[in-house]
Amino acid sequence: MNTKQYRYNSDNFNIKTAPTFAKDSSDELKKIKKQIKKNLKHIREAQKKMYARRHYSILVVFQAMDAAGKDSMISHIFSGVNPVGFRVANFKQPTARELRHDYLWRINRELPLRGDIGVFNRSYYEDVLVTRVHPEIILNSNLPEINSLADVNNHFFEKRYQDIREYEKYLSRNGYVVLKFFLHVSKEEQKKRFLARIDTPEKNWKFSAADIRERQYWDDYQRAYEKAINATATKENPWYVVPSDDKWYSRLIVSDILTKRIEQLPLAYPEVTAQQKQELASARQQLLDEK
Repeated sequence: MNTKQYRYNSDNFNIKTAPTFAKDSSDELKKIKKQIKKNLKHIREAQKKMYARRHYSILVVFQAMDAAGKDSMISHIFSGVNPVGFRVANFKQPTARELRHDYLWRINRELPLRGDIGVFNRSYYEDVLVTRVHPEIILNSNLPEINSLADVNNHFFEKRYQDIREYEKYLSRNGYVVLKFFLHVSKEEQKKRFLARIDTPEKNWKFSAADIRERQYWDDYQRAYEKAINATATKENPWYVVPSDDKWYSRLIVSDILTKRIEQLPLAYPEVTAQQKQELASARQQLLDEK
């Protein structure tokens, strides 16, 4: 699959022209599921080598509008991954304690260990997305020189974009592979999924009145995403904008990108030294000699 069309590494992203639908998976569902299964096997095998060597970590960031399929994407793509070397962090509205720290403080606490795979279900990008749509949130952070909404301006967010670019560069230098996915869903598809949550009893628990309230800010969020992606897409840490109106095809795209990026890493199991081989031979003999 050619995934380059979904990659942005400079300020050339236009959210109005970016597709939310790539292909109807129903005609080739069997073939698509087979390829996803193959990709997931690659990811599981790579995780074993990463965990054994402890040189690299993979950080997968998922951002999206509500009902774009983040949760189902994560549960499917990482099914079968060894939970010992895998964790998911969800970032919601900051707590009072978190607001007393810098906005990346809670992020650092959830970074995967070296050798692990970590997933951020929403991330530090919330601090340039939700806060851009609702700038009044920034006033609760007690930041110096931020005294009114007038201070939460373009200059303020440009500095945050710079923070994020430098933060991701720092992570890359320390062995983190940062993969950023924006699951791009249309307003019409979101409406359909919201209605399904309301009309299907076993999906009622997914519905939140807050989702409907935030839907009223659709255009504001679209502009915020476009600005954030253009400001933080770099050659080293690009953004992948994944058409997500069809869930199975979006899973194929994400799993394919993950597989290809992981294959670029020089992963291998640690080499056993001559001394370790002697210790293994000695341990084997001791076990054989047991009565």
